[in-house]
Amino acid sequence: MAARTLRVHVENDPAGQDVFRITPERFGVAARRFPAVARRLAVTYGEGMTQDDGLRDAEVLITGHFPACDLRGLAPRLAWIQSTNAGVEDVLTILPPGVALTNASGVHGPKGAEFAMTALLMLNHAVPHFVTRQRERRWDPLFTSTIAGKTVVVVGVGAIGAEVARLCRRFGLRVLGVRRSGRPHRGVERMYRVDQLAAVLPRADFLVVTTPLTAETRGLIGRKELDLLPRHAGVVNLGRGAVIDNEALGEKLRRGELAGAVCDVFDEEPLPADSPLWTTPNLVVTPHCAVDDGVRYVARCLDVFFDNARRYLAGRPLENTIDPKLGY
Repeated sequence: MAARTLRVHVENDPAGQDVFRITPERFGVAARRFPAVARRLAVTYGEGMTQDDGLRDAEVLITGHFPACDLRGLAPRLAWIQSTNAGVEDVLTILPPGVALTNASGVHGPKGAEFAMTALLMLNHAVPHFVTRQRERRWDPLFTSTIAGKTVVVVGVGAIGAEVARLCRRFGLRVLGVRRSGRPHRGVERMYRVDQLAAVLPRADFLVVTTPLTAETRGLIGRKELDLLPRHAGVVNLGRGAVIDNEALGEKLRRGELAGAVCDVFDEEPLPADSPLWTTPNLVVTPHCAVDDGVRYVARCLDVFFDNARRYLAGRPLENTIDPKLGY
C-alpha cells in the first residue's frame, strides 16, 4: 500500500522581510536534511492568504502571516498550522476549531539569549547613559564594575528565557525566574510564580522579559511592578510590547528612577515617529529584530516543521503544540 501524500502550503507575507521568507530553494535545502519525510510532501506556495488551489487543498499550512480572514473558508481541509512565529496571539483569533497549532518555540533561543546578554552588558556598563549623553553632546564619565555576582530576574522561562538563564550563569550572574507554573528549571537558582512578582522584583539588578503575550501577561509589568525595582535596575524587553507598561517605563527613565532599558518590542509597531520613547533618556530602542537569526531563521523553522511532519505522518503527538486557552 502506497504511503499517502501530505499536502503542504507555504504562505509568505507579501510585505514581509526576506529573512522570514520560505522560498522553494530554502525549503529544498531543508528537505535534503529530511529525505524520508520530504518524499511524502506535495508543497505549494502563496502570498497574501488569498484563495488559491494550494491553500484550498492544504492539510498543513506553514506561515507566520495571519491577516484577519476566514481561514476555514480559504482552507477547508486544513488540519494543522505550523507557525513560523513563537508568539501566536494573531493566529488564535482566526484559528478554526479542531485545527492543531504549533509554533516556532526554540528557534529564537540562541540569538535571543545572545542579544539579551548584549543588552545586560550594555546596561551594566551604562551604554544607554553614554548614548544619551552623546545625543546631548555632554562629556559625562560614569564608572562601572563587572557584571558577575549581580542578580537578573527572567520573566518567562521558556525557550528564550532558559537560554538567557544559561548565558547569564556563564557570566556569573545570579538568575531568578518567574513563570506561570513556578516549575523549577536547572538554569535558574529559584523559580517564582507570577503571583510572587512582588517578592522577586525588589531583588533585581536587571529584569529581562521574554514571556509571550496572553490574556494573563498583558500589562504584567505595570506601574506598580516597575516601582518595585531598585533605582539602579535595568530593564530588557524581548517578549511582547504589551507585557510592559511602556508609558510608565518611559516616565521612570525620565525621572531617573531606573538606570536604563533596552526594548525590542512595543505596543504599536513600527514605533510611531511621535512616540516619546524615541527621545527617552537611557533607553535603547531596537526595531523588533533582536531574537531573529538573520542567517538561520528559516532553516531553524523548517527543521521544526520537518520534525513535526515526521510525527504527524506517524500519528505521533506534535512538538510545540499550542493550547488555545492558555495562548502558548
